[in-house]
Amino acid sequence: MKPSKRLIFFLLISILMISFAFYAYQICYTPNVLVQKKDRQIIIPRGASFKDVQGILHEQDIVQDLISFSFLSRLMDYDKSIKSGRYVLRANMTNLQAIRLLRSGEQEPVKITFNNVRLISELSEKITKNLLMKPAEFEAALVQFAMTNKYGFNKDNVLTMFIPNTYEVYYQSSPEEVIERLYGEYKNFWNADRKAKADKLGMTPIEVSILASIVQAESVKKEEAPIIASLYLNRLKQGMPLQADPTLVFAVGDFSLKRVLNEHKEIDSPYNTYKNAGLPPGPINMAEIRSIDAVLNHADTNYLYMCAKEDFSGNHNFTNSYKQHMNNAIKYQRALEREIKIGQARRRAEQNK
Repeated sequence: MKPSKRLIFFLLISILMISFAFYAYQICYTPNVLVQKKDRQIIIPRGASFKDVQGILHEQDIVQDLISFSFLSRLMDYDKSIKSGRYVLRANMTNLQAIRLLRSGEQEPVKITFNNVRLISELSEKITKNLLMKPAEFEAALVQFAMTNKYGFNKDNVLTMFIPNTYEVYYQSSPEEVIERLYGEYKNFWNADRKAKADKLGMTPIEVSILASIVQAESVKKEEAPIIASLYLNRLKQGMPLQADPTLVFAVGDFSLKRVLNEHKEIDSPYNTYKNAGLPPGPINMAEIRSIDAVLNHADTNYLYMCAKEDFSGNHNFTNSYKQHMNNAIKYQRALEREIKIGQARRRAEQNK
């Protein structure tokens, strides 16, 4: 080969190598994800293929050059190891950064919050709201847990295992992983101090939570919760029925029920605390921390009876005298009848305008 030809060949090879090196650098290190945009989350569903991932990145306008992303993904074997989940992609990420993140399966946790729950079905809806699993999947797993666990939970009382709060889990977590995670939070909540207080009451944590659910339903005013807890504890000690109206509402299953009537007191249910002494078999709502602590740190009283105050403030008149209790009930009933008459008069006046 003549010197001039060798020089031309050398120059061509050099240009190709430089071009390849420049293209390789661009593929790996030039921003290609959410260029000049904001951070965004993407969700890769279970069983997704690399083609599905390409579709997500293209349809959501996340990757500027899909060809270079796909080429590097195949070189790094990401196309063979797709991991489902919720990922947060940062603005101006390079292909290399994004592929490493997606391939690692490293995700940002999802927040789950639950409170104001009465039934397992309600809990399942709230817990799975931001997760990959469906409510029915979580509910089935929780029922299975209730039937097989060795911690004392059953289908009636398993809601006592859930301490209302905000927690972090991963988007693609299985129902079993979420249940195990929240059981860990339950164990952390029931520390040595709380367990000691429960023991002093002669109650298990589950029983404390059941009573706390009733106290919570009766406590319009939060500051009264320790007093109401004391009243019910006094009744339990004396073997008196709790006679808690909220348990009848739960037994009826109509949570819009505003007034409990005598007919409701005859309902045949283990949650009828007028007919059955002791605690019901499970909570009537998911007791909040303040309600549980109100039982554990109850007031020191001898009260056995309470009646809503006649001023409709949400407070109660407390007493240990049945006679005084009946007097309080009469005062409340008379005040209620006056309010009803006033309301009827107002409606008639409005109709006559």
